[in-house]
Amino acid sequence: MAVEFKDYYQILGISRDATTADIKKAFRKLARLHHPDVAKDKKSAENKFKEINEANEVLSDPEKRKTYDTLGADWQNPQQPRPRRPAAHPQAFNFGGTGFSDFFEQYFSGASPQGFANGGTRSARGNDIQGDILVTLEEIMQGAIRPISLQTTNPKTGKSTTRSFQVRIPPGVIDGKRIRVPAQGEPGTGGAAPGDLYLRVRHAAHPDFHTDGHDLHFDLDIAPWEAVLGTQLSVPTLDGEIKLRIPAGCENGQQLRVRGRGLPIGNSTDRGDFHATLNVKIPEKINDEERQLWEQLRDTSAFNPRHPTD
Repeated sequence: MAVEFKDYYQILGISRDATTADIKKAFRKLARLHHPDVAKDKKSAENKFKEINEANEVLSDPEKRKTYDTLGADWQNPQQPRPRRPAAHPQAFNFGGTGFSDFFEQYFSGASPQGFANGGTRSARGNDIQGDILVTLEEIMQGAIRPISLQTTNPKTGKSTTRSFQVRIPPGVIDGKRIRVPAQGEPGTGGAAPGDLYLRVRHAAHPDFHTDGHDLHFDLDIAPWEAVLGTQLSVPTLDGEIKLRIPAGCENGQQLRVRGRGLPIGNSTDRGDFHATLNVKIPEKINDEERQLWEQLRDTSAFNPRHPTD
């Protein structure tokens, strides 16, 4: 089956020499625009959001980006050597409904059989199959049911078979966790049992949050006077806004923790924590009146960051 090349740079609207910061900025802008929770056309937005995530998954990882750049430099030239996931088995696998394209699966995912059946026996259990599944943080909060299809093609005969089934995404499943789907791997031979399917969970990148286990992290921008004087701010979480007290005298990079507002932990009522990392932002432009106030503060303040007092 022909695999459609994905131009990840075009998807994010960036040049091929984009920096890591450029990639992050482009992803966040597009992810906010196409996030299914805010878009009017949710189905179209969901597909676009997954496409943006896939591009970010590859281009934000230095090794994957290097592989992609080698692959995409001369895609149309049949003589150009292409990096390729080694063919470890005579069967080819294509997933549907995992959130990743065939192109991603072929070059950047782990869609492959695990182990090998014993060809010297008449009866042998089928191989287990592994792949990746992209899961949004919103799905992780409540759990979800995802329809998945698995197409298996024998390159020698060209014969393909497709199976469709549902996969349960448990609440709070962490990034990297494997979900076992019994009996959805390769068929066994000689009446033996089929193998299992293992889907490795990949948390979809979110424009505002990132995860660490069951903990949820958020970068909170604050003004210099808010850091000095302290304040109370409304901060978004995955299940609504919370009021967060910013203590007076806080520092850039300081983390504030709210217990129990992270991701669910299994089927219990326990949850991870929410962490807000403070980023003290300096105004890039100021008017004349603001300049006078900053100069007045400079002339009257006893604070010296190079010689702090006890």
